[in-house]
Amino acid sequence: MSDPTDLTRLTAAELAARVADGSVSAAETAEAHLARIEAVDEKVHAFLHVDREGALAQARAVDERRAAGERLGPLAGVPLALKDIFTTEGVPTTVGSRILEGWLPPYDATVTRRLKDAGIVILGKTNMDEFAMGSSTENSAYGPTGNPWDLTRIPGGSGGGSAASLASFQAPLAIGTDTGGSIRQPAAVTGTVGVKPTYGGVSRYGMVAFSSSLDQGGPCARTVLDAALLHEAIAGHDPLDSTSVDAPVPPVVEAARNGTVAGLRVGVVREFRGDGFQAGVLQRFDESVELLRSLGAEVVELSCPSFDRALAAYYLIAPSECSSNLARFDAMRYGLRVGDDGTRSAEEVTSLTRQAGFGPEVKRRVMLGTYALSSGYYDAYYGSAQKVRTLVARDFEAAFGQVDVIVSPTTPTTAFPIGERVDDPVAMYLADLCTIPVNLAGNSAMSLPCGLAPEDGLPVGLQIIAPAMADDRLYRVGAAVEAAYQARWGHPILEEAPAL
Repeated sequence: MSDPTDLTRLTAAELAARVADGSVSAAETAEAHLARIEAVDEKVHAFLHVDREGALAQARAVDERRAAGERLGPLAGVPLALKDIFTTEGVPTTVGSRILEGWLPPYDATVTRRLKDAGIVILGKTNMDEFAMGSSTENSAYGPTGNPWDLTRIPGGSGGGSAASLASFQAPLAIGTDTGGSIRQPAAVTGTVGVKPTYGGVSRYGMVAFSSSLDQGGPCARTVLDAALLHEAIAGHDPLDSTSVDAPVPPVVEAARNGTVAGLRVGVVREFRGDGFQAGVLQRFDESVELLRSLGAEVVELSCPSFDRALAAYYLIAPSECSSNLARFDAMRYGLRVGDDGTRSAEEVTSLTRQAGFGPEVKRRVMLGTYALSSGYYDAYYGSAQKVRTLVARDFEAAFGQVDVIVSPTTPTTAFPIGERVDDPVAMYLADLCTIPVNLAGNSAMSLPCGLAPEDGLPVGLQIIAPAMADDRLYRVGAAVEAAYQARWGHPILEEAPAL
């Protein structure tokens, strides 16, 4: 169980309760986590920027509100690590790229503003694959992040910094973004909880764009309830985002507090296993399916044939959209500028700046996307990929006509060694094999721990998928699974993580 004297080991819900009843101050809570960051982040490298002064000012403001008798929100005073893809007024926002090094945004993203409005204390900005392009956080221009279970292994990507901050107890909450699995895959390999909400369920305003039809911000935490509380804080309609869903936020907190699978139909997709899946991952997944059955769920075998083509479709759609989105980084308006010595044209300066400011993976995807969108190739590549996307959505629609949720392994393997796949993009892309179909269809999904792989003792993630705007089903099932596993283990899975 958590040490009640160590604030960094408590859940977000426990910390919020202590701040609310005055048994601990928000400032003390922030100081404890800042001290933890100072002690361990040199090894982990979860953070790109720690905003000590800003965090303490936010924490003191929460304490003043409590002292004045103001009713606090359910997460007021709880520290959080924010992925460095959300603009934060006056705080560096680099998106893991040299091209935005030193940029101080003049405004807050909607997610950032909602966190502040909720009294959540933002500790700083976390490391990530450059422009969220990657599955390992090795593509950050500022160096890789280590997995707290084994610092020689990757923490997942693109949001590896956010997941690592949770697994190393530097923050109880974090925010990530998920374009093809970048919340769920890091959660799986670090033994934490990550949720990709329904597309449009969380505002993208102020979130630096990678692939606009796929990108989705979401909550990261160490427990299902903490994720639900954070989900509720950041979700909801935003008129500043044209893709924002104008509908009530699903009752995610209520679902997390009342987890059950009794009477639910749970689908298992045939295409989510086979060659390339680690034996220990499949073993833990099969155990999870049996656990769901023992808790009263009906397990239904499904086939979704288009899922086999989803990876290829994604790696045409996402690069095509990124080639368009990244055209704005032209050295003229903000960020890095190279070669502006008065002798070169604007086009030459733009070219030199992009050459110096973008890393290899970003360049690879921009070139791939530009080619796929070029005259004569659009229909053959991008157009065909969009047709596959439609087939994926139809397969999900047919599946959800038979079941309430779908479960699968989150990733085919546990965390692989840093550097192992850096020169093999295809092998790297395969890490998102199980997560990508969800983004193509716009559905909601969660990853939560389901044990350790016997081969290497590293965490395995169970993915739960629900239809669009049925995010509460994720929390209902996730809370039931979490409670059953904790009863079996006698503690949360992170209690087993090696100490830093």
